[in-house]
Amino acid sequence: MVMYNVRPKKHLGQHFLIDVNIAKDTVEQISGVENLLEIGPGMGILTREILALNIPNFHVIEIDLQSIDYLNKHFPDLQAHIVHDDFLTFDTASLFGDAQFSIVGNFPYNISSQILFKVLELKNRVTSLVGMFQKEVALRICSPPGNKNYGILSVLMQAYYNTEYLFTVGSHVFNPPPKVQSAVVKFTRNGVEKLQCDEVLFKRIIKTGFNQRRKTLHNALKTMELSTLPAKFESKRAEQLSVGDFIEITLLNQG
Repeated sequence: MVMYNVRPKKHLGQHFLIDVNIAKDTVEQISGVENLLEIGPGMGILTREILALNIPNFHVIEIDLQSIDYLNKHFPDLQAHIVHDDFLTFDTASLFGDAQFSIVGNFPYNISSQILFKVLELKNRVTSLVGMFQKEVALRICSPPGNKNYGILSVLMQAYYNTEYLFTVGSHVFNPPPKVQSAVVKFTRNGVEKLQCDEVLFKRIIKTGFNQRRKTLHNALKTMELSTLPAKFESKRAEQLSVGDFIEITLLNQG
């Protein structure tokens, strides 16, 4: 366990991991990485384990000034690699240029989905991600079609990444303890640089279908006035379709 030297801030969604074994198990999932960004290191429980890996180009990004001060004091060798900024608006090219990189972090619950949407914007540069999420979000991301947890983020992430639910984490290993369980998830790029369809239309169809997920696709997609919806999909709901199914619908309606 570590000392609580930084006050967790509710408005930042901070729940500091305090179990070294969980930190080790998380960092063990990182391998063969030359460029790595840790989001929200807090008091550095993951950071300490990462530094032991001697990754050539490792940076951390933290929005909390109190955490920045703590990191500067306790990790003096890391000082030149600590960025005080918000990942959601930060230009990662200032750290890695055009090079590919990986991401790790114990992500604040209140912005974890936004972090993943930012990763999707950077999908051709972010090769892998290992992160702590609220268990409900982790299950949603990794859920297969036909499951009630399957949703917009499931389809979009699985279109470009292999997703792996690694392990569940109880609330007692955090300060303060959250009211929900957490889970560590790993994402690895699946080799698809670009979908073989109009990606903008692909996203629109997914979002429109899931925004009225209780309706059949025939009714949910009416507002889009698609030219073609194969009969085999008309009576299905969005949660029943795979990434490949959404690509098929997109190909039939683009251009």
